[in-house]
Amino acid sequence: MDDKDRQLLNLLTRDARLPLKTIAAEVGLARSSVRERIAKLEAAGVIRGYRAELADDLAPAGVRAFLLLRLLRTPLPDTIRRINAMTGTRRCYSVSGEIDLVVELAVASMSELNAHRDAVARLDGVADVTTMPVLRVERE
Repeated sequence: MDDKDRQLLNLLTRDARLPLKTIAAEVGLARSSVRERIAKLEAAGVIRGYRAELADDLAPAGVRAFLLLRLLRTPLPDTIRRINAMTGTRRCYSVSGEIDLVVELAVASMSELNAHRDAVARLDGVADVTTMPVLRVERE
């Protein structure tokens, strides 16, 4: 990945719907070059997808939460794969310190949050789970 790719990614991160013409002008490349670079970044898994970000008042109702996990040992790639495959898991971060994983959830209800938390707690290698429901999003 070079500086042009980084510029391209920066633009797409700010607005993934920018026309190729606009991106090309910003990074100083031809539209065909930008199209090829985007295709390569997608194929390499650098760009994993595009999404719609909804205003808070239009977003589906539900519960967001973080699970803080302590593991018996690290790494546990199979356990992490299982967590990432669960419906409701939005993101999973490996972190340093007393906590090993931070899992961000978005589920429909508190009962679904409890079920998700219980399923994670039963996974091999999970020593402890702390559940932190989100009360209010201050900034995203």
